Amino acid sequence: MTTISKSKLKADMLRVFREIEESGEELIVTDRNRPVLRIQPIIRKRTVEDLFGSLRGRVSFYEDVNAPTTDAWTEV
Repeated sequence: MTTISKSKLKADMLRVFREIEESGEELIVTDRNRPVLRIQPIIRKRTVEDLFGSLRGRVSFYEDVNAPTTDAWTEV
């Protein structure tokens, strides 16, 4: 977590915003060394294809994955 003062942010706002977008890290803005704001990028929700697309055609199902299980769960 990185911090920056309000005055420094004002002077370099576009550069700072670009860095946040690229890094994905949040930024804490301070006023007289006291945290007052948190800036964080909006994380885009990934689609199922984004997450598992590389596995398409490589996974085999031997049972119906939508069928309820009848096996009892036991505590260990």
